[in-house]
Amino acid sequence: MVLPELYGFDAYSPKELAERVENAGINKARLPLFPMLLLAILAGAFIGLGGLYYTLVAADAALDFALVRVVGGLVFSLGLLLVVVAGAELFTGNNLLVIAWADGRISTLELLRNWLVVFCGNFIGAAGLAVLVFLSGHADMNHGLVAEQYVKIAAAKCTMSFWPAFFKAILCNALVCLAVWMAMAGRSVTDKAIAIVFPISAFVAAGFEHSVANMYFIPMGMLLQPSMTVVPHAEMIGWAGFAANLLPVVLGNIVGGSVLVGGVYYVIYRGGKRPS
Repeated sequence: MVLPELYGFDAYSPKELAERVENAGINKARLPLFPMLLLAILAGAFIGLGGLYYTLVAADAALDFALVRVVGGLVFSLGLLLVVVAGAELFTGNNLLVIAWADGRISTLELLRNWLVVFCGNFIGAAGLAVLVFLSGHADMNHGLVAEQYVKIAAAKCTMSFWPAFFKAILCNALVCLAVWMAMAGRSVTDKAIAIVFPISAFVAAGFEHSVANMYFIPMGMLLQPSMTVVPHAEMIGWAGFAANLLPVVLGNIVGGSVLVGGVYYVIYRGGKRPS
């Protein structure tokens, strides 16, 4: 009996995958402005939906710590599943564009344009979803414990010190970009789902920091904070705390995705040579 090759039977090989990621990066960098912005808004909302799902689990005080973290991570994976399968532009995943940039296939301006437009669109989508969810009364579920959980999450993020946030963000986006990388190796929706769930649930369970998720959690905390002042450090939730969180988290996400994943795989598989 002849066994199928490990790579190439059901999945793209890592070397093929590096070229696919690079070509995808070229296409992403050269999207027209309006579609790029709309796709980024969708991605922000998609990640926010993952955050909403996670908060429902975390608000259940009857669950043990490990169960909350693991199940919460599994349901949060909804966000990246929507981004990858439905199609959207996510800032953290787009840190992999450095492969096309390092190979000279896109310019520095094209790289930075994509990151800036997608980052802004992600914020619009995530914060916009927070407003819609707030107006829906969703946070009143479980006798208000969902609202309390949102405020606790936002307060923890707004009071986090720079360096812990930075290193948590590095680890987070290393896992996110590995999830995106592996999802591109799959040839079916099932393949992509399996590739995404484990890295994403791992970063959530470990408490790492994702900039776009925070664009949903902190605005939700800001909207709910006036009615939840009993939560410790709730008074720290605001635009200043939001900015203090986003700065190290964005920088860490870029390092984790662009250097630890994109940069390493570029050196291994592209070797500084443009494809023939």
